[in-house]
Amino acid sequence: MPMVDNDTHGVVQPQEMLTAERRRSLTIGLPAGTSSRERRFPLTPEGAGILVDAGFKVKIEEGAAAPIHYTDAQYLRAGAEVTSRDSALACDIVLHLSPIAIADARRLKRGALLLTLLNDTCQEAAAVKELLRRHVTTIAIDRITDKNGHTPFADILAEIDGRAAIAICSSLLARPDHGKGILLGGVAGIIPCEVTIIGSGIAACAAALSAVGLGAMVRMLDNDIYRLREAGLRTGPGVVTSAIHPHVLENALRSADIVLATEVTPRYTIDTGLVDIMKRGVIVMDLNYDPAPMFPSMETVDINDPTPRRSPERVCYTGIGNSVPRTAAMALSNTLIPLMRRISDCEAVTDTVRLIPEVRNAVVTFMGKAVNRRVAKLSGVRHMDINLLLNCC
Repeated sequence: MPMVDNDTHGVVQPQEMLTAERRRSLTIGLPAGTSSRERRFPLTPEGAGILVDAGFKVKIEEGAAAPIHYTDAQYLRAGAEVTSRDSALACDIVLHLSPIAIADARRLKRGALLLTLLNDTCQEAAAVKELLRRHVTTIAIDRITDKNGHTPFADILAEIDGRAAIAICSSLLARPDHGKGILLGGVAGIIPCEVTIIGSGIAACAAALSAVGLGAMVRMLDNDIYRLREAGLRTGPGVVTSAIHPHVLENALRSADIVLATEVTPRYTIDTGLVDIMKRGVIVMDLNYDPAPMFPSMETVDINDPTPRRSPERVCYTGIGNSVPRTAAMALSNTLIPLMRRISDCEAVTDTVRLIPEVRNAVVTFMGKAVNRRVAKLSGVRHMDINLLLNCC
C-alpha cells in the first residue's frame, strides 16, 4: 500500500522517500581555505541553512568563514555543525575552493566528492596522486556547464571580478598617496578618466558598465568581432568597441588612466614597448587566472597583499575577486544549492558524473584516474579519457 501524506492528501512516492533519506545521510564539509591568495568561501549561513532544510548535514570547520565575516554562531543558527578540520574533510562532499594540500587530501574519505576551482597550475603533484589513490571524484566547479553550454560558476565569478575591478580602481585613483587624487568622471567641466578594457567577455562587460556608470570614457578591444558586437549591444553606446589593431591599441594604452586585462582568445600579450608609453599613474589590473600574464614585463602584485607598497615602476594588480569574498560567497551559494540537490538525487556521489552530463567536462579525477589532461601532465600521471571510464561503469 502506498503511504498517504495527510497534510497534502497526496501519495508519497517511494522515489521521493528514497531521495529524502539519501539527503539526510549525505554530509557536506566546509574546511577553511589554506591559500592566502584564495579568500573566497563557497557557502554562506543562509546557503547552509537551505541545504540543511533540504536534508543535508553541513559541517563547517571552526572559524572557516572568518574571511567573509560570518561567525560560527551564524552557521550554528542555520543548522550547521561547527567541527574540527578533520571532521569537515571526512564528509561525503567537501567544498574547498583552493588547491588541496597533500596533508588534507589524505584526510578525505575514500570515494568522496571534492568540489573546487580548477587552478590547474597550482595543484601539488603529490596531492593529485593522493586523490587518485583514494578514488576521490574531483570536480572543478568553474568548468561546470548548464544545458545551454554556459559556465554558471565561472560566469558569476567573472562578473564579480569586473565590478570589483572598477570599484577598486576608482578608489586607487582617488587616493593621492597612490593614484592622482581624481574621480573617474561625472563632474561638469572636467574631462573624465579613460578606461581601456582588453577583452569583451562577462568580466569586461561588467567592468565597462560600472565604469560608464561612474562617468568614465570606456574603450573595449577584442579580436573576436562577434563577441565584441554582443558586448557592444549589452553595454550600449557609451562604450567604444574596436578590434585590437596595433595603432588603436597603442593610442588606447597611451591615454588610459585604467587598463583592465580580461579573457581574450587567443591569449594576448602587451610587450614592454607598449607598457613604456602608458601614463605614470595608470592603474593596471589583470583579471585572468591564466598563469601567463598579459603584461609580462610588469611586476605582479596581489591586490590583497596585507603589506602593499608603492613601486616606483608600474605594477599589474591581480586577485581582484578575492577583495570581495563575501559577495563571491553569496553568488557561489546561489549557484551551488541547485547543484547539490541534483547530486543528492544520484544513488552515489560517483554517479554524479554519469547522471549529470553538465559536470563531465569539469571532472579532474575520477575512479582513480586523472581525466583532466592538463592536470595529468603537470602532475606527471597518465591521462585517461573520462568517456572510456564511463563506458566501463
